[in-house]
Amino acid sequence: MSDETALADARAALTETVARLRESGVRDEALAEFVPERRVLLVRRSATMRPLGRVWRLGVLLIDENGRLFVAGGHTRALPSGHPNFQSISGEQRREYRVAALHAYPEGEAVNFEAREVALDPGLRTSPGVITLDDEGVKVRWSPAGGLVPFRRYLEERVELALNPPRGAAD
Repeated sequence: MSDETALADARAALTETVARLRESGVRDEALAEFVPERRVLLVRRSATMRPLGRVWRLGVLLIDENGRLFVAGGHTRALPSGHPNFQSISGEQRREYRVAALHAYPEGEAVNFEAREVALDPGLRTSPGVITLDDEGVKVRWSPAGGLVPFRRYLEERVELALNPPRGAAD
């Protein structure tokens, strides 16, 4: 399969996925940029999340309603800070993300940040990332262990899971 054909098919799959998600009313989530705490002229500014739009989360991928594709980065919920536990640096970092999200979004809102936009172009052939292009077409690396799945099939499976979550799946 030529690169042009594979990329055209991937773009078509993305367009079809957006239409299906929009029509079915699948819940979207916030897309934001984490802005760390800083000082401006001796005034302390708390960490916050700068809103960038709305996306649907499909496993390791995020898609906005314009069909832009992102590789998921961090994910949090906008929640009050609670009490610091100082047991781990990573725990305190997660707490900071939750509070930063609460500065920009209503409580309970799911917020994606540190997402990386991916262009569906021939450069994917040399990409070691989540989205790759080979002689068989565009593929998604859904696991750090390297599991590759055809792009269209990955999107179809993830949309099906979004439409019909397994019994007992968290909201």
